[in-house]
Amino acid sequence: MRWEVRITGLGGQGAITAGHILGRAAVIYDGKEAVVTEGYSPYITGGWSRADVVIADEPIDYPLVTKLDALLTMYQEGLDTNLKLVKPQGFIITEKTMVNAAGAGGLRVFEVPALLIADRLGKRILLNVVMLGALVGFLGVVSPDAVKRALADRFPKAAELNRRAFDAGFEVASRLLRGGEVSEELIGEGEAI
Repeated sequence: MRWEVRITGLGGQGAITAGHILGRAAVIYDGKEAVVTEGYSPYITGGWSRADVVIADEPIDYPLVTKLDALLTMYQEGLDTNLKLVKPQGFIITEKTMVNAAGAGGLRVFEVPALLIADRLGKRILLNVVMLGALVGFLGVVSPDAVKRALADRFPKAAELNRRAFDAGFEVASRLLRGGEVSEELIGEGEAI
C-alpha cells in the first residue's frame, strides 16, 4: 500500500520539519519505506513551504506525490492551491483559525485548533507538532510511538513538551473521528481532555 501526504505552511510554521519527522518515524521506527521531498517559495521570509511524504509497505518506485491521501495545511493558500490534488476518498486537515475550508467540496475536512493548543502550551512554535499529532491520528499509517521517538531524536531538550503537543493533536483527531467536537473548554494546558 502507498500513502501520499502533503504538509503545507508559511515560512516558520515548521511544515518541512513535520514532514521530515513523519518520514523518519515511518522508516526508522515503523520499518516502512518513505520518501520526503520539499519545496519552498523564493522569498527569504514569509513564503510558502511544503513537505511531500510518500510512505509505503514496499520499495517506492516513484518518489513524488500524484494524488494525495491527506493534505495538512496551516494557511489558506495551501488549501486553495492543493485542493485539486486530494483523492476523492482522501481528507484535509486544517488549522481551524487560519484556514477556511468552506470550498473543499465533498472532501472530508478536519479542523484542528492547533494554534490554541500551542498557545496554551506556552510556545506557538509547537503548532506543527500539534498538527502532526492530528495527522498521525487521522492517517493511521505511522504509529504514534514512532513519531514521538523521532521527535525526541530530533529535539531531545524539548522531548516532553513535544510529546504533550503531539498527544494533544492526536487526541483531537480521536475525538473528531468519533464524531465528537473539540471545544476550547476541552483543551486544558495543552492537553486535550
